[in-house]
Amino acid sequence: MDKLTRRRFLTLSGVTAAGALAVGATRVAWDDLMTAAADDPPAPDAAVLVVVTLYGGNDGLNTVVPASDRAYQDARPDLAYQPEDVLDLGDGLGLNPGLKGLKSLWDNQGLAIVRGVGYPAPDHSHFRSMAIWQTASPRTSVPTGWLGRWLDATGADPLRALSVEPVLPPMLAGAHTAAASLPLGGLALPDGKLGAAFAALGTPQAGEEAWQSRASRSIADLHNAVRVLGGAAPDPSTEDDPDEQRDKGASAGGSSQLAAQLDIVANLIEADVPTRVYSVSLGGFDTHADERDTQQRLLTELDGALTPFAQRMKRTDRGRRTVVLVYSEFGRRVRANGSDGTDHGTAGPVFLLGDRVRGGFYGAQPSLTDLDDGDLKQTTDFRDVYATVLSDVLGTDPGRVLDDHQGRVDGLLRT
Repeated sequence: MDKLTRRRFLTLSGVTAAGALAVGATRVAWDDLMTAAADDPPAPDAAVLVVVTLYGGNDGLNTVVPASDRAYQDARPDLAYQPEDVLDLGDGLGLNPGLKGLKSLWDNQGLAIVRGVGYPAPDHSHFRSMAIWQTASPRTSVPTGWLGRWLDATGADPLRALSVEPVLPPMLAGAHTAAASLPLGGLALPDGKLGAAFAALGTPQAGEEAWQSRASRSIADLHNAVRVLGGAAPDPSTEDDPDEQRDKGASAGGSSQLAAQLDIVANLIEADVPTRVYSVSLGGFDTHADERDTQQRLLTELDGALTPFAQRMKRTDRGRRTVVLVYSEFGRRVRANGSDGTDHGTAGPVFLLGDRVRGGFYGAQPSLTDLDDGDLKQTTDFRDVYATVLSDVLGTDPGRVLDDHQGRVDGLLRT
Protein backbone atom coordinates (compact mmCIF):
# COMPACT_ATOMS: atom_id res chain seq x y z
CA MET A 1 0.00 0.00 0.00
CA ASP A 2 1.41 3.40 -0.97
CA LYS A 3 2.10 5.75 1.87
CA LEU A 4 1.37 9.09 0.28
CA THR A 5 1.94 12.60 1.49
CA ARG A 6 1.08 15.74 -0.46
CA ARG A 7 4.75 16.63 -0.89
CA ARG A 8 5.60 13.17 -2.19
CA PHE A 9 2.68 13.23 -4.61
CA LEU A 10 3.77 16.56 -6.05
CA THR A 11 7.31 15.29 -6.42
CA LEU A 12 6.34 12.08 -8.19
CA SER A 13 3.33 13.16 -10.24
CA GLY A 14 5.53 14.38 -13.09
CA VAL A 15 3.69 17.69 -13.48
CA THR A 16 6.26 20.46 -13.24
CA ALA A 17 4.83 23.38 -15.26
CA ALA A 18 7.68 25.74 -16.02
CA GLY A 19 9.56 24.46 -12.97
CA ALA A 20 7.14 26.36 -10.76
CA LEU A 21 5.83 23.62 -8.50
CA ALA A 22 6.81 23.43 -4.85
CA VAL A 23 9.56 26.04 -5.12
CA GLY A 24 7.47 29.16 -4.58
CA ALA A 25 8.13 30.58 -8.04
CA THR A 26 4.45 31.32 -8.60
CA ARG A 27 3.70 32.91 -5.24
CA VAL A 28 2.01 36.28 -5.24
CA ALA A 29 1.71 38.91 -2.54
CA TRP A 30 -1.44 40.61 -1.38
CA ASP A 31 -0.52 43.81 -3.20
CA ASP A 32 -0.31 41.92 -6.53
CA LEU A 33 -3.90 40.79 -6.07
CA MET A 34 -5.20 44.16 -4.88
CA THR A 35 -3.45 45.93 -7.75
CA ALA A 36 -5.01 43.47 -10.18
CA ALA A 37 -8.45 44.10 -8.65
CA ALA A 38 -7.98 47.85 -9.17
CA ASP A 39 -6.33 47.74 -12.60
CA ASP A 40 -8.01 44.73 -14.22
CA PRO A 41 -11.35 43.93 -12.54
CA PRO A 42 -13.31 40.96 -13.87
CA ALA A 43 -15.97 41.38 -16.51
CA PRO A 44 -19.43 41.87 -14.99
CA ASP A 45 -20.57 38.41 -16.14
CA ALA A 46 -17.35 36.53 -15.32
CA ALA A 47 -18.09 33.38 -13.32
CA VAL A 48 -15.75 31.75 -10.80
CA LEU A 49 -14.85 28.09 -10.21
CA VAL A 50 -13.66 26.90 -6.79
CA VAL A 51 -12.17 23.38 -6.82
CA VAL A 52 -12.09 21.48 -3.51
CA THR A 53 -9.81 18.42 -3.49
CA LEU A 54 -10.43 15.76 -0.82
CA TYR A 55 -7.10 13.97 -0.62
CA GLY A 56 -6.94 10.30 0.30
CA GLY A 57 -9.96 8.75 -1.42
CA ASN A 58 -13.23 9.68 0.28
CA ASP A 59 -15.65 6.80 0.88
CA GLY A 60 -18.55 7.75 -1.37
CA LEU A 61 -20.83 5.00 -0.04
CA ASN A 62 -20.70 6.50 3.44
CA THR A 63 -21.06 10.04 2.06
CA VAL A 64 -24.11 9.57 -0.16
CA VAL A 65 -25.41 6.54 1.66
CA PRO A 66 -27.64 3.77 0.19
CA ALA A 67 -28.69 2.95 3.74
CA SER A 68 -31.81 0.99 2.80
CA ASP A 69 -29.93 -1.27 0.34
CA ARG A 70 -29.51 -4.76 1.83
CA ALA A 71 -26.28 -5.29 -0.13
CA TYR A 72 -24.79 -2.20 1.53
CA GLN A 73 -25.73 -3.39 5.00
CA ASP A 74 -24.38 -6.90 4.33
CA ALA A 75 -21.05 -5.61 2.97
CA ARG A 76 -20.45 -3.31 5.95
CA PRO A 77 -21.99 -4.77 9.08
CA ASP A 78 -20.07 -2.44 11.43
CA LEU A 79 -19.55 0.56 9.14
CA ALA A 80 -23.01 0.87 7.60
CA TYR A 81 -25.35 3.69 8.58
CA GLN A 82 -28.97 2.80 9.23
CA PRO A 83 -31.75 4.57 7.29
CA GLU A 84 -32.70 6.58 10.38
CA ASP A 85 -29.08 7.80 10.76
CA VAL A 86 -28.74 9.56 7.41
CA LEU A 87 -30.21 12.79 6.00
CA ASP A 88 -32.80 11.65 3.47
CA LEU A 89 -32.30 12.74 -0.14
CA GLY A 90 -34.83 10.47 -1.83
CA ASP A 91 -34.08 7.64 -4.28
CA GLY A 92 -33.14 5.45 -1.31
CA LEU A 93 -30.11 7.64 -0.53
CA GLY A 94 -29.13 9.90 2.33
CA LEU A 95 -26.29 12.23 3.21
CA ASN A 96 -23.80 11.37 5.93
CA PRO A 97 -25.04 12.86 9.24
CA GLY A 98 -22.01 15.17 9.26
CA LEU A 99 -23.36 17.06 6.22
CA LYS A 100 -26.33 18.89 7.73
CA GLY A 101 -25.48 22.20 6.07
CA LEU A 102 -25.22 20.58 2.64
CA LYS A 103 -28.58 18.93 3.27
CA SER A 104 -30.08 22.42 3.70
CA LEU A 105 -28.52 23.43 0.38
CA TRP A 106 -30.00 20.30 -1.21
CA ASP A 107 -33.44 21.17 0.15
CA ASN A 108 -33.13 24.59 -1.56
CA GLN A 109 -31.95 23.09 -4.87
CA GLY A 110 -28.44 24.49 -4.36
CA LEU A 111 -26.53 21.19 -4.26
CA ALA A 112 -26.00 18.81 -7.17
CA ILE A 113 -24.69 15.28 -6.65
CA VAL A 114 -23.16 13.57 -9.67
CA ARG A 115 -23.17 9.84 -8.93
CA GLY A 116 -20.76 7.09 -9.92
CA VAL A 117 -17.99 9.42 -11.14
CA GLY A 118 -14.73 7.80 -12.17
CA TYR A 119 -12.53 7.00 -15.15
CA PRO A 120 -11.91 3.99 -17.44
CA ALA A 121 -9.60 1.21 -16.21
CA PRO A 122 -9.40 2.56 -12.64
CA ASP A 123 -6.15 2.48 -10.68
CA HIS A 124 -6.05 1.94 -6.91
CA SER A 125 -2.83 3.91 -6.44
CA HIS A 126 -3.14 7.34 -4.83
CA PHE A 127 -0.31 8.58 -7.06
CA ARG A 128 -1.75 7.44 -10.36
CA SER A 129 -5.40 8.12 -9.59
CA MET A 130 -4.80 11.67 -8.37
CA ALA A 131 -2.55 12.32 -11.37
CA ILE A 132 -5.40 11.17 -13.63
CA TRP A 133 -7.94 13.43 -11.96
CA GLN A 134 -5.61 16.43 -11.98
CA THR A 135 -4.37 16.00 -15.55
CA ALA A 136 -7.68 14.68 -16.97
CA SER A 137 -5.71 12.07 -18.91
CA PRO A 138 -6.80 8.57 -17.85
CA ARG A 139 -4.88 6.56 -20.43
CA THR A 140 -1.52 8.29 -20.78
CA SER A 141 0.67 10.39 -18.49
CA VAL A 142 0.85 14.04 -19.51
CA PRO A 143 2.95 16.86 -18.01
CA THR A 144 0.13 19.39 -17.65
CA GLY A 145 -2.96 19.80 -15.46
CA TRP A 146 -6.41 20.27 -16.92
CA LEU A 147 -6.78 23.81 -15.58
CA GLY A 148 -3.17 24.52 -16.50
CA ARG A 149 -4.10 23.73 -20.09
CA TRP A 150 -7.07 26.07 -19.70
CA LEU A 151 -4.58 28.78 -18.69
CA ASP A 152 -2.39 27.97 -21.71
CA ALA A 153 -5.38 28.09 -24.05
CA THR A 154 -6.89 31.34 -22.82
CA GLY A 155 -3.95 33.61 -22.03
CA ALA A 156 -0.73 33.91 -20.08
CA ASP A 157 -1.90 35.72 -16.92
CA PRO A 158 -1.19 33.45 -13.90
CA LEU A 159 -3.54 35.49 -11.70
CA ARG A 160 -6.53 33.97 -13.51
CA ALA A 161 -6.05 30.88 -11.32
CA LEU A 162 -4.94 30.83 -7.70
CA SER A 163 -4.05 28.11 -5.22
CA VAL A 164 -4.63 29.00 -1.56
CA GLU A 165 -2.31 26.18 -0.50
CA PRO A 166 1.35 25.70 0.50
CA VAL A 167 2.28 24.50 -3.00
CA LEU A 168 0.68 24.62 -6.41
CA PRO A 169 -1.40 21.51 -7.25
CA PRO A 170 -0.56 19.84 -10.58
CA MET A 171 -3.99 20.60 -12.06
CA LEU A 172 -3.03 24.32 -12.20
CA ALA A 173 0.23 23.74 -14.07
CA GLY A 174 0.23 24.32 -17.82
CA ALA A 175 2.97 23.85 -20.38
CA HIS A 176 3.59 27.59 -20.55
CA THR A 177 1.68 29.12 -17.64
CA ALA A 178 1.51 28.11 -13.99
CA ALA A 179 -1.23 29.53 -11.80
CA ALA A 180 -0.42 31.84 -8.93
CA SER A 181 -0.34 30.70 -5.30
CA LEU A 182 -1.18 32.52 -2.10
CA PRO A 183 -0.28 30.08 0.69
CA LEU A 184 -2.49 30.18 3.73
CA GLY A 185 -0.79 32.16 6.47
CA GLY A 186 -1.88 35.73 5.95
CA LEU A 187 -0.19 38.75 7.45
CA ALA A 188 0.69 39.10 11.12
CA LEU A 189 0.53 42.66 12.48
CA PRO A 190 1.22 43.77 16.03
CA ASP A 191 -1.72 44.03 18.39
CA GLY A 192 -2.46 45.77 21.68
CA LYS A 193 -0.94 49.22 22.33
CA LEU A 194 1.86 48.55 19.84
CA GLY A 195 -0.70 47.62 17.20
CA ALA A 196 -2.72 50.77 17.80
CA ALA A 197 0.40 52.91 17.53
CA PHE A 198 1.42 51.14 14.31
CA ALA A 199 -2.05 51.63 12.81
CA ALA A 200 -1.93 55.33 13.66
CA LEU A 201 1.16 55.67 11.47
CA GLY A 202 -1.10 54.94 8.50
CA THR A 203 -3.13 58.11 9.07
CA PRO A 204 -2.05 60.93 6.70
CA GLN A 205 -0.93 64.19 8.28
CA ALA A 206 -1.25 67.68 6.87
CA GLY A 207 1.98 69.16 5.56
CA GLU A 208 3.97 65.91 5.48
CA GLU A 209 6.66 65.31 2.85
CA ALA A 210 5.96 63.14 -0.20
CA TRP A 211 8.09 60.26 1.16
CA GLN A 212 6.20 60.42 4.46
CA SER A 213 2.89 60.32 2.60
CA ARG A 214 4.00 57.23 0.67
CA ALA A 215 5.07 55.48 3.87
CA SER A 216 1.75 56.35 5.49
CA ARG A 217 -0.20 54.93 2.55
CA SER A 218 1.88 51.74 2.66
CA ILE A 219 1.01 51.17 6.31
CA ALA A 220 -2.68 51.85 5.63
CA ASP A 221 -2.56 49.44 2.68
CA LEU A 222 -0.98 46.79 4.88
CA HIS A 223 -3.83 46.98 7.39
CA ASN A 224 -6.33 46.94 4.54
CA ALA A 225 -4.74 43.74 3.22
CA VAL A 226 -5.22 42.03 6.58
CA ARG A 227 -8.84 43.16 6.56
CA VAL A 228 -9.43 41.87 3.03
CA LEU A 229 -7.31 38.69 3.01
CA GLY A 230 -7.48 37.74 6.66
CA GLY A 231 -4.81 37.64 9.32
CA ALA A 232 -2.13 35.09 9.93
CA ALA A 233 -3.21 31.48 10.27
CA PRO A 234 -1.25 28.63 11.81
CA ASP A 235 1.68 27.51 9.66
CA PRO A 236 0.75 24.16 8.04
CA SER A 237 4.41 23.12 8.32
CA THR A 238 4.04 22.99 12.10
CA GLU A 239 1.19 20.50 11.98
CA ASP A 240 1.70 16.81 12.67
CA ASP A 241 3.46 14.88 9.93
CA PRO A 242 0.70 13.25 7.82
CA ASP A 243 2.75 10.04 7.66
CA GLU A 244 2.37 9.69 11.42
CA GLN A 245 -1.42 10.05 11.18
CA ARG A 246 -2.11 7.23 8.73
CA ASP A 247 -4.26 5.19 11.11
CA LYS A 248 -6.60 8.16 11.43
CA GLY A 249 -6.88 8.62 7.68
CA ALA A 250 -4.55 11.60 7.48
CA SER A 251 -2.26 10.32 4.74
CA ALA A 252 -2.51 11.42 1.11
CA GLY A 253 -1.77 15.08 1.71
CA GLY A 254 -4.03 18.11 1.65
CA SER A 255 -4.62 20.83 4.18
CA SER A 256 -6.84 20.66 7.26
CA GLN A 257 -7.53 24.40 7.13
CA LEU A 258 -10.31 24.35 4.59
CA ALA A 259 -12.51 26.94 6.30
CA ALA A 260 -9.61 29.38 6.47
CA GLN A 261 -8.76 28.76 2.82
CA LEU A 262 -12.35 29.38 1.74
CA ASP A 263 -12.51 32.52 3.85
CA ILE A 264 -9.57 33.94 1.89
CA VAL A 265 -11.21 32.89 -1.38
CA ALA A 266 -14.44 34.65 -0.37
CA ASN A 267 -12.55 37.82 0.51
CA LEU A 268 -10.77 37.81 -2.86
CA ILE A 269 -13.99 37.22 -4.79
CA GLU A 270 -15.65 40.09 -2.95
CA ALA A 271 -12.61 42.32 -3.60
CA ASP A 272 -13.11 41.81 -7.38
CA VAL A 273 -9.76 40.15 -7.94
CA PRO A 274 -9.79 38.94 -11.59
CA THR A 275 -9.06 35.32 -10.63
CA ARG A 276 -11.46 32.86 -12.31
CA VAL A 277 -10.33 29.61 -10.64
CA TYR A 278 -9.38 28.88 -7.02
CA SER A 279 -7.98 25.65 -5.58
CA VAL A 280 -8.37 24.57 -1.93
CA SER A 281 -8.07 21.19 -0.22
CA LEU A 282 -8.83 18.99 2.76
CA GLY A 283 -6.80 15.87 3.53
CA GLY A 284 -7.27 12.78 5.66
CA PHE A 285 -9.67 10.54 3.74
CA ASP A 286 -7.45 7.44 3.46
CA THR A 287 -9.59 5.53 5.97
CA HIS A 288 -8.15 2.02 6.08
CA ALA A 289 -8.98 1.74 9.81
CA ASP A 290 -11.52 3.22 12.23
CA GLU A 291 -13.28 4.84 9.32
CA ARG A 292 -16.68 5.80 10.59
CA ASP A 293 -15.69 8.33 13.25
CA THR A 294 -12.76 9.66 11.21
CA GLN A 295 -14.74 10.20 8.03
CA GLN A 296 -17.74 11.71 9.80
CA ARG A 297 -15.41 14.15 11.58
CA LEU A 298 -13.83 15.14 8.24
CA LEU A 299 -17.19 15.47 6.50
CA THR A 300 -18.41 17.65 9.37
CA GLU A 301 -15.34 19.86 8.81
CA LEU A 302 -16.08 19.94 5.09
CA ASP A 303 -19.69 20.89 5.79
CA GLY A 304 -18.64 23.56 8.28
CA ALA A 305 -16.43 25.16 5.63
CA LEU A 306 -18.65 24.83 2.55
CA THR A 307 -21.98 25.85 4.05
CA PRO A 308 -21.02 29.34 5.29
CA PHE A 309 -19.04 29.89 2.09
CA ALA A 310 -22.10 29.09 -0.02
CA GLN A 311 -24.29 31.35 2.13
CA ARG A 312 -21.76 34.17 1.86
CA MET A 313 -21.58 33.82 -1.92
CA LYS A 314 -25.31 34.57 -2.16
CA ARG A 315 -24.73 38.13 -0.92
CA THR A 316 -22.89 39.53 -3.96
CA ASP A 317 -23.37 39.42 -7.72
CA ARG A 318 -20.00 37.80 -8.27
CA GLY A 319 -20.58 35.36 -5.45
CA ARG A 320 -23.80 34.26 -7.12
CA ARG A 321 -21.74 33.44 -10.21
CA THR A 322 -19.43 31.16 -8.21
CA VAL A 323 -19.58 27.37 -8.59
CA VAL A 324 -17.88 24.98 -6.17
CA LEU A 325 -16.69 21.53 -7.36
CA VAL A 326 -15.81 18.90 -4.71
CA TYR A 327 -14.06 15.66 -5.69
CA SER A 328 -11.69 12.95 -4.39
CA GLU A 329 -9.30 10.72 -6.33
CA PHE A 330 -11.37 7.55 -5.83
CA GLY A 331 -14.02 6.01 -3.62
CA ARG A 332 -13.52 2.94 -1.43
CA ARG A 333 -14.18 -0.77 -1.80
CA VAL A 334 -17.77 -1.86 -1.26
CA ARG A 335 -16.91 -4.42 1.40
CA ALA A 336 -15.35 -3.30 4.68
CA ASN A 337 -11.91 -4.62 5.59
CA GLY A 338 -10.94 -6.27 8.85
CA SER A 339 -9.91 -3.02 10.55
CA ASP A 340 -13.26 -1.21 10.63
CA GLY A 341 -12.21 0.65 7.50
CA THR A 342 -12.27 0.39 3.71
CA ASP A 343 -9.56 0.00 1.10
CA HIS A 344 -8.96 1.89 -2.15
CA GLY A 345 -11.87 1.63 -4.56
CA THR A 346 -13.14 3.34 -7.68
CA ALA A 347 -16.17 5.51 -8.47
CA GLY A 348 -17.68 8.02 -6.06
CA PRO A 349 -19.94 11.09 -5.92
CA VAL A 350 -18.91 14.59 -6.98
CA PHE A 351 -20.63 17.61 -5.41
CA LEU A 352 -21.34 20.94 -7.10
CA LEU A 353 -22.92 23.84 -5.27
CA GLY A 354 -23.77 27.48 -5.82
CA ASP A 355 -26.55 29.67 -7.18
CA ARG A 356 -25.82 28.61 -10.76
CA VAL A 357 -26.16 24.91 -9.91
CA ARG A 358 -29.40 23.09 -10.66
CA GLY A 359 -29.69 20.91 -7.60
CA GLY A 360 -30.52 17.23 -7.68
CA PHE A 361 -29.05 13.90 -8.74
CA TYR A 362 -27.12 13.42 -11.97
CA GLY A 363 -25.80 10.14 -13.31
CA ALA A 364 -26.89 6.66 -12.31
CA GLN A 365 -26.28 5.23 -8.85
CA PRO A 366 -23.78 2.34 -9.22
CA SER A 367 -25.07 -1.14 -8.42
CA LEU A 368 -23.87 -2.81 -5.22
CA THR A 369 -24.33 -6.29 -6.69
CA ASP A 370 -23.04 -5.85 -10.24
CA LEU A 371 -19.43 -5.13 -9.31
CA ASP A 372 -16.05 -5.13 -11.04
CA ASP A 373 -13.91 -7.43 -8.88
CA GLY A 374 -15.49 -5.99 -5.73
CA ASP A 375 -15.48 -2.38 -6.95
CA LEU A 376 -18.26 -0.07 -8.08
CA LYS A 377 -18.58 0.40 -11.83
CA GLN A 378 -18.25 3.95 -13.08
CA THR A 379 -21.48 5.43 -14.46
CA THR A 380 -20.21 8.99 -15.19
CA ASP A 381 -16.85 9.90 -16.73
CA PHE A 382 -15.15 12.60 -14.62
CA ARG A 383 -14.26 14.46 -17.82
CA ASP A 384 -17.99 15.01 -18.40
CA VAL A 385 -18.02 17.09 -15.20
CA TYR A 386 -14.87 18.96 -16.23
CA ALA A 387 -16.27 19.67 -19.70
CA THR A 388 -19.44 21.08 -18.15
CA VAL A 389 -17.65 23.55 -15.88
CA LEU A 390 -15.16 24.51 -18.60
CA SER A 391 -18.03 25.40 -20.91
CA ASP A 392 -20.64 26.78 -18.52
CA VAL A 393 -18.46 28.42 -15.85
CA LEU A 394 -15.22 29.33 -17.63
CA GLY A 395 -16.72 29.91 -21.08
CA THR A 396 -14.14 27.75 -22.85
CA ASP A 397 -14.50 25.07 -25.52
CA PRO A 398 -13.73 21.85 -23.56
CA GLY A 399 -12.09 20.35 -26.65
CA ARG A 400 -9.20 22.79 -26.23
CA VAL A 401 -8.45 21.33 -22.80
CA LEU A 402 -9.74 17.75 -22.74
CA ASP A 403 -8.34 16.37 -25.99
CA ASP A 404 -11.68 16.64 -27.82
CA HIS A 405 -13.64 14.81 -25.11
CA GLN A 406 -17.28 15.26 -26.08
CA GLY A 407 -19.28 14.21 -23.00
CA ARG A 408 -20.90 16.54 -20.50
CA VAL A 409 -23.51 16.51 -17.71
CA ASP A 410 -26.56 18.07 -19.28
CA GLY A 411 -28.69 20.46 -17.26
CA LEU A 412 -26.23 20.68 -14.37
CA LEU A 413 -25.52 24.43 -14.54
CA ARG A 414 -27.46 27.51 -15.47
CA THR A 415 -25.67 29.45 -18.20
